[in-house]
Amino acid sequence: VLIAGFFLYRWVRDDAVNAIEAVNPAGTGFLGGLGLPVVLAWPMGGLLAAGAAWVIGKTALGLRSDYLAIATLGISEIIIAIMKNEEWLSRGVKNVNGLPRPVPYETDLQADPAFVEQAAGLGLDPATASTIYVKLGYSLMFTAVLVVLLVLAQLALKSPWGRMMRAIRDNEVSARAMGKDVTYRHLQVFVLGSAICGIAGAMMTTLDGQLTPTTYQPLRYTFLIWVMVIVGGSGNNLGAVLGGMLIWFFWVQVEPLGQSLMSLLTAGMADGSWLKAHLLDSVQHMRLLTMGVILLLVLRFSPRGLLPER
Repeated sequence: VLIAGFFLYRWVRDDAVNAIEAVNPAGTGFLGGLGLPVVLAWPMGGLLAAGAAWVIGKTALGLRSDYLAIATLGISEIIIAIMKNEEWLSRGVKNVNGLPRPVPYETDLQADPAFVEQAAGLGLDPATASTIYVKLGYSLMFTAVLVVLLVLAQLALKSPWGRMMRAIRDNEVSARAMGKDVTYRHLQVFVLGSAICGIAGAMMTTLDGQLTPTTYQPLRYTFLIWVMVIVGGSGNNLGAVLGGMLIWFFWVQVEPLGQSLMSLLTAGMADGSWLKAHLLDSVQHMRLLTMGVILLLVLRFSPRGLLPER
């Protein structure tokens, strides 16, 4: 059945792929979306991630501790390898550009006489005003999603379900002795966490207006999110938000600040010096150095994070 189904799937799919790839997105836009608002992609991203997590969880969550980590990391690498190399299945590493946005484009705002008039009334040129408008629009939308998720997480944390989940985390043997289905609860929280990740990924893709598969590196996302949680405070929802904001602020600002600092430190060196050139060219690596230093300092002086769990 599997072999016959594979060939049937390819027989139906290959012609469809060729037809879709023949569409010129620059002139007609990408296929898909059903004409619905792009914001609906956010909950759909959460549902798809939750479905994938359920399949993976049913496979891997019977394992424990180090074996579970090895299995989930191995499965993730298998999925990434398939998606990047099996172009007949997933388009491989081809980019998707020009995705619709939930807020207007800056050029459309600059072409709107009413908006230009309002910007002039505020003493702003149309380019600056349109940039501020778009960024404020995204900020308000993302803040609304963050507040909703944070409120739901806090309500769950303080509920009997949340107390049960903390009991399972702290001592699985005791929780199992009290009649709790530990494996099912692991699967449940794995699916819920993946759904939130799916929503966040869809939001980020919408913000960028494009999907570039090669830019999603574990060092930038998996490691950075671990640092956010550790710095903010594991087990504390508000701590996770604080850690996310702080670490991302440092991640964005370290490189320009590092460039200024390195220029100041090398100001006395002769132009053309190999050491000066090496130091100036290595500024981008200060991001990783800074993240490592922050992580070490937090683990040394506040091992439970800036906002530890009560």
